[in-house]
Amino acid sequence: MPAAPLNPLAQASNDALKKDCPVVLDLLSERGKRFFFPAKGILAQGAEAKQKARTANATVGIATENGAPMHLAAVSKYFNGLTPSEIYDYAPSYGKPDLRAAWGKKQRAETPSLGDHPVSNPVVTNALTHGLGLVGDLFLDPGDVVLTADLLWENYNLCWETRLGASFDYFPFFDEKLTGFNLPGFKAGLLRHRGKKVVVGLNFPNNPSGYTPTRAEASAIVAALTAEAAAGTRLVVCIDDAYYGMFYHPGCQTESVFGALARASDHLLAIKVDGGTKEAFIWGLRVGFLTFGVKNGTAAAYKALEDKTAGLIRAYVSNITNPGQSVVLRALNDPEFRAQQAEKVATLRRRAEVTAAECRKAAYADCWDVYPFNSGYFMCLRLKGVDADATRVRLLDDHGVGTIALGKTDLRIAFSCLTEAQIPGVFGAAAQAVRAVRGH
Repeated sequence: MPAAPLNPLAQASNDALKKDCPVVLDLLSERGKRFFFPAKGILAQGAEAKQKARTANATVGIATENGAPMHLAAVSKYFNGLTPSEIYDYAPSYGKPDLRAAWGKKQRAETPSLGDHPVSNPVVTNALTHGLGLVGDLFLDPGDVVLTADLLWENYNLCWETRLGASFDYFPFFDEKLTGFNLPGFKAGLLRHRGKKVVVGLNFPNNPSGYTPTRAEASAIVAALTAEAAAGTRLVVCIDDAYYGMFYHPGCQTESVFGALARASDHLLAIKVDGGTKEAFIWGLRVGFLTFGVKNGTAAAYKALEDKTAGLIRAYVSNITNPGQSVVLRALNDPEFRAQQAEKVATLRRRAEVTAAECRKAAYADCWDVYPFNSGYFMCLRLKGVDADATRVRLLDDHGVGTIALGKTDLRIAFSCLTEAQIPGVFGAAAQAVRAVRGH
């Protein structure tokens, strides 16, 4: 069947991209090119009525009472400090304007390499998973290539490969000696697709390894991507900053590579996926953000990308949780927020330090190698001579310790949810499980 005709609003967004950022238009998936925000439909009419309806507003699909959203005491008693409008109203599909502005201000303050280079206004997502899904919807057609490390969160595959039909190409995340980021492998992966469209996934601190590149490694990653774009490769670089701010070693690159990549090349679209999920320790509130940056980005081009993103949100879920957004906005504006956040990160740093000492004890040298880790929630062991899942099951059944097996050899341990007192026992039990599976 022939495709449905392109909506005039989608065409207008595409025209804006074609004029200012033609490579970005070319990077869009067929779905991305079709999408638009229904700015002239119910939402636009409701917004107009909100401004002008002095007598009565019969546009909004909510019930009201006493000048506020109608609500139940059985629900309201669980909220403290938020107004009914902050809880029960629909949020805009783009996200609450004040929250978008506050998060954008935070991003720029934390990303000095961005300078005054323009980027899009962050669009609010249903946390990081939804943000990654939107990136896929906008930029991945079946068969499009995703270049990513072999150590990655499995939801990337479910979202981009299983759901959208993308083709994954992996490079080894670490060098052979497990000393740091595998820059030659990364460059070789880019070279395999020179001159084509490639979506590159970068996740620092990395899940599952807990590794953030050093400052020198981060600079080299940016340089490699910039050089590849100059060589004619069309790049979408998705920067998953889910664990941003959780850096435990002074050698870590503590600034997101988004800042440098957002101004690197006309042939490179950088997309920052971040949010309050881990940064504000609000996993269940599901508030994330999607931000676009490209060297020749203009207000019109960024508006086109924001419109397409908000259109997808409108099509799938209408809008993101209003009380979650209200809480994040209030937290960002709270003078105690940064100090409280730093306190929690310090707790995680101490757990990482205990983990580093325990997992590298000489007594366990026969059981595993340790992947480098310096940040985030996790660390990984490369087991010696045993199957990872068999070890996981033995560790769970014999010792009551839960871990995650990845592939044939890797065991992920989340030190983020272990007390310092628990950590030595976890690695002692893991060594016993390895030796039991091995048979001695």
